[in-house]
Amino acid sequence: MTLETVLARVLGIGTAIASALIAVGIVAGVPSLITAGIAAIIALPALRVTLMVIAYVRARDGRTAAIALAVLAILALGVVVGR
Repeated sequence: MTLETVLARVLGIGTAIASALIAVGIVAGVPSLITAGIAAIIALPALRVTLMVIAYVRARDGRTAAIALAVLAILALGVVVGR
């Protein structure tokens, strides 16, 4: 299975779960489920980059792994600074 296929499946499943959480939260009137769904949607890009770092390290592609790690660091910095 290629990296692109794995990423597509993870993002598809993550989006479906997040959407379900939001929908159930709206129907049942449970704000914490809505919040969890939104948090899951926000976390998906970071999950994607994390999986890319792992894949590139395992493939011993240091340059691309370093770039992906830099992107992950920028995402983390955005979370910290954005608070």
